[in-house]
Amino acid sequence: MDRSEARIGPEMEGKRLDVALSGIIPGVSRSVVQKMIQQGVVLRNGTTARSKETVHEGDIITWGEYTPPAPSADPEQIPIDLVYEDDAIIVVNKPRGMATHPAPGTHGGTLVNALLGRGKTLSLQDDELRPGIVHRLDKDTTGLLVVAKTNAAHASLAEQIAERSLRRTYIALVWGVPRWRHARVDAPIGRHPTQRDHMAVLAPDNVRGKVAVTDFDVLETFGSITLIRAQLHTGRTHQIRVHASYAGHPVIGDEVYGGIRPAQVKRLAPDAQKAILALSGQALHAVRLAFAHPATGASVAFEAPPPREFLGILKSLDCSMDVDELLTAVRCEAPPALENE
Repeated sequence: MDRSEARIGPEMEGKRLDVALSGIIPGVSRSVVQKMIQQGVVLRNGTTARSKETVHEGDIITWGEYTPPAPSADPEQIPIDLVYEDDAIIVVNKPRGMATHPAPGTHGGTLVNALLGRGKTLSLQDDELRPGIVHRLDKDTTGLLVVAKTNAAHASLAEQIAERSLRRTYIALVWGVPRWRHARVDAPIGRHPTQRDHMAVLAPDNVRGKVAVTDFDVLETFGSITLIRAQLHTGRTHQIRVHASYAGHPVIGDEVYGGIRPAQVKRLAPDAQKAILALSGQALHAVRLAFAHPATGASVAFEAPPPREFLGILKSLDCSMDVDELLTAVRCEAPPALENE
């Protein structure tokens, strides 16, 4: 078996082996390096290595070929909206009710199953249940996802997410009218201390909390409802929903974080009541993705208008923007001025 070799330089002194090696091997993520180490194909100074051991200047690291696991998700013939595809990536407009990948309790009907059912080749950087998946959307959140077809594309996209250069923009309808036009919520998120299937904002000194940052901008207000734009800077589970609720304005239709408010629905006009009651999940849509293409380095951006349910609510609220105007507002660095400002 062919092996590659590298000598640890002074700049990597004291780093964990998996961190150091992910910086040495081009196009390979830290998670793949960890799997290489688990497979026993990585040696440090001639001895089988462990991920957590530290390296020192002059160490000789050698590694062999990594054999990724075959996808264990089953191909399924499920309709899916492919926004864009080339040899490196697929951009998908995920519908409501579809999980991103299989997980305990969800074995089929996912985006991964649908892509495999179309014969797509997906990266295997992570585990066999999540081929191609670089980031996720909640089951009942709609909108854009970028999926990696190659390991090199996966590593590039993962690095952009880690560096916060991959821009993920959402629109949401929330309860109430914020006192702010723009707000940054910088509040750590972790598992809820008593409800293990929920996430929550935790105290800054809680070691279980992870850094989470979301920018919110008001796009338009409708009495007791506000249309906002949300920009993710990190990608914690349920981040926008948790931060919106924490800011006092839960996403409409979000039954987990306070977005079900029958009393407030009853105060709306009949058309708005009907549109909101017809909503089958939270009014949250991943409307725009922008990143550096992993194969060419060119800046690319993709947009997807909100689904019919979302647009139905906006129409019932007499939103001043049509779809094109809404997408223009989403692209702006600053949202349009409000009439009451």
